[in-house]
Amino acid sequence: MGRPAAVGTQRPLEDVDFRVSGPAALTAPALGRLRALGATVRESPGGRPGAARFAATGPGAGAVTAHTAWADVLPDADAADEATVQAATGMMQVHGRRDGGPRGLAVDYAATCASVLTVQGLLAALLGRARGGGVAAEVATGADRAALLTVSQYAAAANVPEAEAVPSAPGGPPFTAACGTRFELEALEPAPWARFWRALGAPEEALRTGWPAFQFRYATACAPLPEALHRTARAASWTRIREAAAASGAEVCALHTLAERVAEAAPGAPWTLTPYAGAQPAAAAPSPPSGALPLSGLTVLEAGRRIQAPLAAHLLGLLGADVVRIEPPGGDPLRGMPPCASGISARWLALNRGKRAVEADIKSPAGRAGLRELVAGADVFLHNWAPGKAEELGLGAGSLASVNPRLVYAYTSGWAGRLPGAPMGTDFMVQARTGVGEAVRPADEPPAPSLMTLIDVLGGLVGAEAVLAGLLLRERTGRGVAVESSLLGAAETLTAPAVRRAAAGRDPRRPAGFRRPLPTADGWLAPADGSSAEAAAESARIRELTSHQAVAVLRERGLSATAVITDLTALPEDPRLRGAFTRDPHGSLIVPSPWRFA
Repeated sequence: MGRPAAVGTQRPLEDVDFRVSGPAALTAPALGRLRALGATVRESPGGRPGAARFAATGPGAGAVTAHTAWADVLPDADAADEATVQAATGMMQVHGRRDGGPRGLAVDYAATCASVLTVQGLLAALLGRARGGGVAAEVATGADRAALLTVSQYAAAANVPEAEAVPSAPGGPPFTAACGTRFELEALEPAPWARFWRALGAPEEALRTGWPAFQFRYATACAPLPEALHRTARAASWTRIREAAAASGAEVCALHTLAERVAEAAPGAPWTLTPYAGAQPAAAAPSPPSGALPLSGLTVLEAGRRIQAPLAAHLLGLLGADVVRIEPPGGDPLRGMPPCASGISARWLALNRGKRAVEADIKSPAGRAGLRELVAGADVFLHNWAPGKAEELGLGAGSLASVNPRLVYAYTSGWAGRLPGAPMGTDFMVQARTGVGEAVRPADEPPAPSLMTLIDVLGGLVGAEAVLAGLLLRERTGRGVAVESSLLGAAETLTAPAVRRAAAGRDPRRPAGFRRPLPTADGWLAPADGSSAEAAAESARIRELTSHQAVAVLRERGLSATAVITDLTALPEDPRLRGAFTRDPHGSLIVPSPWRFA
């Protein structure tokens, strides 16, 4: 069966009014999302500097309020804007691994993630109240909390005794063809990788030693590839490279510009919500107990891999849901991905701790029947399988809606079927195809997708947001909902300001040196965006001072700056964040929850 037909045009926030105040950097990404969900939004001036407020009123809404600030766990002086948040949370360190030193992302990644988390918190609080429980009506988050969430896998891996599977060192894609075309390569298995490079005449030793670094780039945010592979690419025409990819089973994608994105169809909402046609209202789920988290009593089945769907389910679990992972016979192979804490991958724990696991062979009739039995008692089924796989197995939204008409069926996809001829829907290919590689780098750096998994992580956040919207819509209609989010939607969310600049005929990229930290005698210092020019003028003096001294000198002059985290092993003991982290029973590091409810 295909996707269920739509019922009406009802959206989950059609009867809710929002009054929003605060800096545009913290409010703008959320406003469009609230409106797309049906809310009426009124912006008002004022508010606390460095913080935003979202106040919801309307039938069933009560008085739900969200507060979003740059600093919620960090001191205010160390999280004054996007640049300082990136510096103090380790984001600059992770993004800069490819370059051999900390680099700031030229997009407002922390603020964008915080805005999505704000909408999630609002939806969750509204859902809790709609379910009739005594759920807290105020939720707070921060750009610093969002940033720590985005680096949680890297921080967890850095803070266990076991070493990485491959050494971290500068380097990585994209590659450059003889004509100058810069491109990303994707190969999920070693055989297509080897066939591709052999077709181009690369030395055997280079393709053999290059595979581990390439394979683990998702985990390490760097890929120190043999220079022979880059030389091989530079000697080949773009036509020959594409032919080699087509013949080998690998995929290549030329880096697209933001101007090219402007020329393509305008993006819509980052998700779709489709109520089941013909479904009769069913009994509501039990109300959460007083004081409980908003998703308490709800069950989420997750059949996810890598980052996108597992992170979405992880966030739903942090909101109180009981999350059950559907794993293949023998369990998720990524449980053993090094480095490990007490025998379990620290990265895997960062996304999957607290979840229950059920093994099911969905390729067998018995396994699919067992999954349907679980679906019958669940509230959400979430997956990020390859396009068409669910329908091929008889596990599409229409099929499972017949088992459970109140089910929220959530598909976190790569492209949502919106870009015909698009390459494989993985993080770096999406970055290449959507202009992210241009947006994340200032004008004096060649375009290159970040090796930090920006889009997988943001895609997971957008996926959780879509599920919460679907649950709230279900609560108000009594009918199940099919929701779909995508990495494409995440990329469009992140690049929206740059695409708007390009559409207006302005340079979409940030100026040379944007968010580039300044070296000090013992590390690096990051000035706030508004203080960068004056701080750069003092670079010679700053170089002779320790980071602590340099920050003090700049602050005495009324400038904002903070020291850059350059070693994630020092993150838990950093005075700015001390007490923010905990550890699980395996000894793996836990970053603070993205929200506080009160």
